[in-house]
Amino acid sequence: MLADNVVHFARVLRNAGLAVGPDRVLAALEAIEAVGLARRDDVHAALSAVMIDRHEQQALFDDAFAAFWRDPKLLERFMAELLPKITGRGDRANKPRSHRLADALAPTAVPAAARPPPRPDEQIEFETSFAFSDRERLQRADFESMTAAEFELAKKLAEEVPLPFAPVRRRRHAASARGRIDLRATMLAMARQPETLVPRFSRPRSELPTIVVLLDVSGSMDRYARLMLHYVHGLTRRYLKVHTLTFGTRLTNITRALRHRDPDLALELASAQVQDWKGGTRIASCLDDFNRHWARRLLGANAALLLVSDGLDRDEHGELTRAAQQLRLFARQIVWLNPLLRFDRFEPRAGGVKALLPYVDRFLPVHNLASLADLATALQSAPAPRR
Repeated sequence: MLADNVVHFARVLRNAGLAVGPDRVLAALEAIEAVGLARRDDVHAALSAVMIDRHEQQALFDDAFAAFWRDPKLLERFMAELLPKITGRGDRANKPRSHRLADALAPTAVPAAARPPPRPDEQIEFETSFAFSDRERLQRADFESMTAAEFELAKKLAEEVPLPFAPVRRRRHAASARGRIDLRATMLAMARQPETLVPRFSRPRSELPTIVVLLDVSGSMDRYARLMLHYVHGLTRRYLKVHTLTFGTRLTNITRALRHRDPDLALELASAQVQDWKGGTRIASCLDDFNRHWARRLLGANAALLLVSDGLDRDEHGELTRAAQQLRLFARQIVWLNPLLRFDRFEPRAGGVKALLPYVDRFLPVHNLASLADLATALQSAPAPRR
């Protein structure tokens, strides 16, 4: 019975995104045998020591342990949470549960064809989990027209999109089995073993450039900005040299929040920092603030800039033009992702679009998952010459 519970608990952790395999299940059983079942804290510490390997996984493990081992009526509580509630002054706010943990604890959906017919005296249970198989349709669906369920799936798919930029060739070389003969490394090897002559080779070293993301979180960009945060979080998890700043009426650096590996916690910390979400748009002042305080620190070493905005702003007294011109001097490459390009007859009539467009290298659409996937292919080709 204990072994079955440990195996079931491991499946919950694996469905929540933790790498828990059969080896950790066996280690967990041995750990429980070593500490015994007298104290709950000992069992928690033993399972935590053998089933997770990163500090940032501790919060998810603690929630799963509390829900699985202490709450026998968890599914009934999930059903009760779907009903409307009346709260009073004396109610205590419960700690929000991770979305991944809720999905892992939810019952698996069974196809209707495989379900046995219910008996007359059998109690009917309602299925609250959802399954989506139409991923190809979501690739072309506009973020603005997606349903809530489709948008949740799109957020998960956005984190798996390939990296957008191609590696940049550096002047320093790296050791290689083939390539150009490295005379210095060859002579150093001969100094250690003079009787042998084994040539050493090297090749040009290349690495991905630093990516700086400027994300517009104004009211007109709300739907696109939320999904782009999941896309940027996926980039940050796979490639640490990503800096993300949001702007609406002010500039906010959310890089540290997005570096958390748990997407639910990362987006929660980022949203708590951004105070101007769904507010107005002041692109000129925000770009000027970025040029003054962040450009020299973040845009060095051939960094590339991703500007995600619809550009719906005015260029009063040429302030936005001057800020874009100064930004052009710092960045090696500026890529502007604009959701308005989804329209076939789009014309740059807004003042903000006219001011920014002459100073960007690429002007690409970003309105669905297909445009995010095509972004990697488009940016890895040769950029257009600078104006």
